[in-house]
Amino acid sequence: MIIDSHAHLNDERLEPEAKRIVESFKDDNIDCCVIVGASLESSKLALKQAIELNQYALIGTHPEDAREVDDKVLDIYREMAKDEHVLGIGEIGLDYHFEDGEPRDVQLDAFEKQLKLSIELEMPVVLHVRDAYNDAYNMLKKYDKYLKNGILLHCYSGSSEMVKQFNQFDCYYALGGAITFKNAKKEDVIKTIPRNRLLLETDCPYMAPTPFRGQTNEPKYINFVAKKIAEVLEIDVKEVENITNENTRRLFKRLK
Repeated sequence: MIIDSHAHLNDERLEPEAKRIVESFKDDNIDCCVIVGASLESSKLALKQAIELNQYALIGTHPEDAREVDDKVLDIYREMAKDEHVLGIGEIGLDYHFEDGEPRDVQLDAFEKQLKLSIELEMPVVLHVRDAYNDAYNMLKKYDKYLKNGILLHCYSGSSEMVKQFNQFDCYYALGGAITFKNAKKEDVIKTIPRNRLLLETDCPYMAPTPFRGQTNEPKYINFVAKKIAEVLEIDVKEVENITNENTRRLFKRLK
């Protein structure tokens, strides 16, 4: 059974279905999922769902809401992180894809504050990085000697060469539905990621894999991601499950 390391059951599209989705995990070959915050409010809901549904949560502010990150928000995250259901700080990071997105200096400031929080709390950090790998690399380089609790690049979209660069930080990499897309061309990336640093995710309700591309994604579709990785690595799907589950539990120490 597979661990979905990144799910947004707190998204308005999935929240009404969250109980039904979790109750079907056993039938869908899902062990558990990590419900991910992207703002203070969605982080609160992620933790609430994790407690009620016996799952896990990440808390943090996505770069598109970077402006909200101040001392008050960080104090709330500190308090929330005491709960055993909280596995780490995320998703945080940088997103330069949209021209009308938050200014880069605002994103960098929020990223740095939350990265320092993860160091303070001795917790793993989960990064959203889109069209901003150089700046993300430089930020990690700045705090390299303090980052001892695990770094996960969620929905990794960089190159195989970039994997080699980020390996110096002992990063983990999560892959999702995008690797199944016809034009993805991610075979080299899949092969380059160290097997002991590979995780599976859905990022639901986004990024539904082929043959459900364009539809609302759910944790059950993670099986298609595992199948694609098994094909590329020429190993059994069960081995993919075992490898990625072991990696997820190593990264997230609170995950039982």
